[in-house]
Amino acid sequence: MEQDDRRRFLGFSRNVFFLGVVSFLTDVSTEMIFTLVPLFLLNVLRVGMPVIGFIEGVAEGTASLLKVLSGWLSDRLGRRKGLAVFGYSVSTLAKPFLYFATIWGVVAAVRFVDRMGKGIRTSPRDALVADSAPPEEMGKSFGFHRGMDTAGAVIGLAVAAMVVYVVQRGGLELTRDAFQTIVLIGIAPAVLAVLVLLFFVRERGKGADSRGVSCSANGQPSGAVETKRGFDFRFKLFLATVVVFTLGNSSDAFLILRAQDLDFSVPQILLLFVAFNLVYALSALPAGLVSDRLGRKRVIVVGWSIYALAYLGLAVVSAAWQVWLLFALYGLYYGVAEGVSRAFVCDLVPAERRGTAYGLYHTAVGLSLLPASLIAGWLWHLIGPEAPFFFGAAMAGAAVLGLVLLVRE
Repeated sequence: MEQDDRRRFLGFSRNVFFLGVVSFLTDVSTEMIFTLVPLFLLNVLRVGMPVIGFIEGVAEGTASLLKVLSGWLSDRLGRRKGLAVFGYSVSTLAKPFLYFATIWGVVAAVRFVDRMGKGIRTSPRDALVADSAPPEEMGKSFGFHRGMDTAGAVIGLAVAAMVVYVVQRGGLELTRDAFQTIVLIGIAPAVLAVLVLLFFVRERGKGADSRGVSCSANGQPSGAVETKRGFDFRFKLFLATVVVFTLGNSSDAFLILRAQDLDFSVPQILLLFVAFNLVYALSALPAGLVSDRLGRKRVIVVGWSIYALAYLGLAVVSAAWQVWLLFALYGLYYGVAEGVSRAFVCDLVPAERRGTAYGLYHTAVGLSLLPASLIAGWLWHLIGPEAPFFFGAAMAGAAVLGLVLLVRE
């Protein structure tokens, strides 16, 4: 058992590899279905922008409370896999109900339950990745996981674009038939993901391979300590800067609607997200490797700066080719910053509290998305489509300054 656990798959530990496969399959399903939900609400159910912002914000924000609870519980139990399996299963069971949705309340309920499942699984899963990766490969392992996750999005969006093209035969607006067909197709990879997690990912003992210390670039203990009051102050400052950044990082639903506002058809919007996710997938692993050598903070600063440029561009864009470029730039932000941010959390906290730390990190992001999406919805409604993107660029700039000046690596 122990010898099998040390086997490498494509240069990664067993759990890191198969958790990447699980995320790949899940994102094939999730991106195929939920990327189109804002257009389904707007084009089919005729729901207004403030309601769309409310649905996205509540789904991400409220369910995020579970990320702290599930992370803390995985620390207390010393077991991660069971919570992850339950979370993935909840999301999978929710998706078929979108097929029958005729009012926005049903869509809101399904979106909430899906995000609730994500809230249950995310912190234990990230802690399981951290528990299963050698300290000197932490950035590489999270980069691989993010890359696999996003490669799934590329496939899912490409399939969705093909289905919409075949079913609709053109047209700027999404139809009910096209959306229902995509929901049916998207259920299969979600079920397969749960099965892979159940049969191929192994539980790790509490603190396994961590030697009771936090991890950092170059595989050295980071010096993070757990005080009587809780976590290292650097971790708290990092969470504060993440909150500032996320307040300007509203739901990607607004990117979809911005593209449609610029006269992109539904298949074209899906291909925009294919380009976005392709850049994300290709850049995530290299960014993780660079962070293992040069440190996480510098890489995150670069990623957040790229985000600010992308959002500023989306506020002033005037030509279709510029939209393609800006979506690719937005994907580069994700590839550079997402996995590295999760590895940075590991640098800043003790190994025995990783689950709780990831819960706090994801909750800080999720709860900030509620006001972020509400603000974006009202800025769009009251001022115009460019307003949420100006706001997002400004908040990203403020977060970069906070990270540079306040957070010590």
